[in-house]
Amino acid sequence: MSARRSSRAPGRDLTAQVEALAEALDAGQGRLPQRVLDDADAVLAHARERAALSGEYTVVALAGATGSGKSSLLNAVAGADLAVPGVRRPTTGKALAAVWPAPAGEDPTEAPARTDAEDGAAHALLDWLEVDERHEVAGGAASPSGVTTGLVLLDLPDHDSVETEHRVRAERLYGRVDLLVWVVDPQKYADAALHVRYLRPLAGHASVVVLVLNHADRLTPDERERCLADLRRLAAEDGLRDVPVLAVSARTGDGVPDLQALLAEAARRREAATERVRADVRRCARELLAACGEAPTNRTAKQARAELVSALEEAAAVPTVVAAVRRSAARQARAATGWPATRWLARFRPDPLRRLGLGSGRSDEQRPDLARTSLPTPGPAARARAATAVRTYADAATAGAPDDWVLAARRRATTDGLPDALDQAVAGTRLEAERRPVWWGVLGVLQWLLFAALVAGLLWLALLAGGAYLQLPEPPTPVWWELPAPSVLAIGGALAGLLVALLGRVAGGVGAGRRATRVRRRLREAIDAVAGRLVVEPVTSELAALERCRDGARRAAR
Repeated sequence: MSARRSSRAPGRDLTAQVEALAEALDAGQGRLPQRVLDDADAVLAHARERAALSGEYTVVALAGATGSGKSSLLNAVAGADLAVPGVRRPTTGKALAAVWPAPAGEDPTEAPARTDAEDGAAHALLDWLEVDERHEVAGGAASPSGVTTGLVLLDLPDHDSVETEHRVRAERLYGRVDLLVWVVDPQKYADAALHVRYLRPLAGHASVVVLVLNHADRLTPDERERCLADLRRLAAEDGLRDVPVLAVSARTGDGVPDLQALLAEAARRREAATERVRADVRRCARELLAACGEAPTNRTAKQARAELVSALEEAAAVPTVVAAVRRSAARQARAATGWPATRWLARFRPDPLRRLGLGSGRSDEQRPDLARTSLPTPGPAARARAATAVRTYADAATAGAPDDWVLAARRRATTDGLPDALDQAVAGTRLEAERRPVWWGVLGVLQWLLFAALVAGLLWLALLAGGAYLQLPEPPTPVWWELPAPSVLAIGGALAGLLVALLGRVAGGVGAGRRATRVRRRLREAIDAVAGRLVVEPVTSELAALERCRDGARRAAR
């Protein structure tokens, strides 16, 4: 036992491990199998309860099957007839405790008087263990020095008792004691029930388990060695490779001093309680870590998010809005650069954005949270695609995580509230240009100049026609490019105005396309923000909880 002394600060390390296990358990609540969570809860409760009790005592339990000789071995270790070996089965029904009190002085051989608090510590520990039958051993022969202090040795009920109540008592104490001494006999040491049900779950607890082959006096030296070798082999297969294996005879006393020395060393070091709790915490942490599965790779999450945003864009009727922006921008360009003679006709056509309840001039511009559009409700296909995209993203982001964690991510990344959020995102996005393009003004002024030339030419021609009708002397008419000036003004103004209007329409279409592209980018950013808030962030929080659980379990398992 002394060869396994830890060089670390046991109390500090154990406290950190227990806290790490508590963090992992908290992060895994509702997401890990209930059996694993219940086991972790029990381990934490045991660790905290044991830490609150006296650290001056080491609790050792003699466990074994009916007829293994536990009671006789306790009497041999204590050097007194404390337990009465039974001749009928089951032999031991209730646990019995032999207590070597912890002294107040530094030298245990002086046997100084104990205080009430020290007696109370032992009683509090036994009360927690629910062991009523107690015997105080003063100066027993339990160590080479003749005295063992701070030791509580329990004789437990048989683990194979035909009485269910006896087995329940024994199994409850298996999880509470600091050091387990399994007493086996040459006939039943290889019993499958012992190894499968009791020893294999203790894998990793070799520092707080001892195997004792009792009734060794019934074997020849060669048979004893073969049994011990076979018992070590079975223990290694159970995950207890370095566990101490002793051969004793409670009847003859052979090997009992070795067991007494081992128990005396455990009581002197006072580390068995810490080692037992640490081993339980490590085992539980490994189970938590295994239940957490592999860390999600997240390799496909980026593509899944892009597909999610695209699906939500369709559900939010973004293509419809972008098309309306394009038509609205083209309409405004025609109104600013079109031929003045026909420009007024555009006023009779409604603005596409206004028809959707978008654009400037809405009554809710100062309250984006109240903004609503007149966009059509998404159809079944769009809703189904959005729901599928949400689930696909959750599955892609949590790929490799345990099923319970994937389901938790799906539950949190729901489509509830998405329609309103998407509608508000569209309504709150700036869809119109902050300022009118300069070229609109230039073409607008040019159009009015050309229109003025047209009007001037027509008036001039009208005056000339009126003068001719009245047979007035014909005034001299300038000739431009071999044509009368009035005709040049009228015809040139009309043709140039139509040409400028055509150029304005073409340029307006290009500008409308660019504005639609910018608006589509803004709308995608707004939809992406909604997806991030209602889908990505909930899934990310689940992944963060998974990582906290894994990290806590890793730290607790060290």
